[in-house]
Amino acid sequence: MSDIYSERRSIRRFLDQPIEEEKLTAICTAARMAPSWGNRQCCELVLVRQPETRERLSALLSAKNPAILATRDAPVVIAVCGVPKRSGFYKEVQVTRYGHWFLFDLGLVSANICLKAWELGLGSVIVGSFDHQAAEQLLAVPAGCELVALIPLGYPAHHPSAPPRRELAEFVHLERFS
Repeated sequence: MSDIYSERRSIRRFLDQPIEEEKLTAICTAARMAPSWGNRQCCELVLVRQPETRERLSALLSAKNPAILATRDAPVVIAVCGVPKRSGFYKEVQVTRYGHWFLFDLGLVSANICLKAWELGLGSVIVGSFDHQAAEQLLAVPAGCELVALIPLGYPAHHPSAPPRRELAEFVHLERFS
């Protein structure tokens, strides 16, 4: 039996093959079903398919980002956006310790996207190091909404090996932090 959590990898090279509409719909549905603080559903997604737009997005990644080519060459890049004051706020008042709880919610959305993509035979990588303001302008993200991550998506052109992971005993604590 395969374990999607152990087998999924970050993919940065894709085949020149379009993604079927039903797979994109399934991925967006998985994003829709992600849990969110108070079911506030702060997520907004922009599906970027045009090669010119993907090229312009890739130019906004930090110079040494290994996902530059993935962002340019993937058949689809999902821009993960969110409304910051929707999660962790009640009646406009922050009620969580952290004022950016929407980042947690968008992390759950991003995980669902990547896991569903892998289940469907697609690869992805979550990109966070780029010029967010320029990308927001390029994608016409409205005021009050923020672009948090880009997820290039496509059929993998490589299958990287698993990176090392900490043993459970190194980070799982019983009853108290030890």
